Amino acid sequence: MPKVTLLNINGEQVGEIELSDEIFGISVHRQAMHDVVVSHLAKKRRGTHATKNRAEVRGGGKKPWRQKGTGRARQGTRRSPIWVGGGTVFGPSPRNYSNRVPKKVRRLALKSALSSKVNDGEIKVLDNLSMEYPKTKEMNGILKNLDINSSSLIVTARADENVYKSARNIPGTKFMPAQNLNVYDVLSQGTLVITRDAVSTVEEALKQ
Repeated sequence: MPKVTLLNINGEQVGEIELSDEIFGISVHRQAMHDVVVSHLAKKRRGTHATKNRAEVRGGGKKPWRQKGTGRARQGTRRSPIWVGGGTVFGPSPRNYSNRVPKKVRRLALKSALSSKVNDGEIKVLDNLSMEYPKTKEMNGILKNLDINSSSLIVTARADENVYKSARNIPGTKFMPAQNLNVYDVLSQGTLVITRDAVSTVEEALKQ
């Protein structure tokens, strides 16, 4: 089992914690992570883009000019795509971009993402993280104590409004409860800051 230093909010070592091999110590499956990230981003697309085809634009009820004798090319409608203001050919239409990734692949991808954080030394496990009231300055101090200079993802066992409000205004810092943990956010943020209780919650959820 991989062992990680257990820290307090002052950045001091207070012990060690053993992480589950099944969750934090597997061989990283890059294809699974890629598939899940692509699916995650695809679901964020609104898909509301649309253009009008020749049946939807205004006008075109009358033939522009007679078929023969004018010296001009024959035309049947002003809604033709070759006319200014005419319809669009093969333009985008509203669609749903989401695609389904099997549950086993999603779980494998999350385990791989967590394992990659352990392998790269980009995980900080805290014995506890709680705040009496929202204070961005205090959260900044905690991140500084943990020697975090890049972006970070803060994860607690349950939703904590004070921690969320303290972290939301810090550039590059994101907060979420363990139940919302996902591959995209784990990989897109630099350091994973997770509490000991959140580790237990994640391990319990992914072992089912």
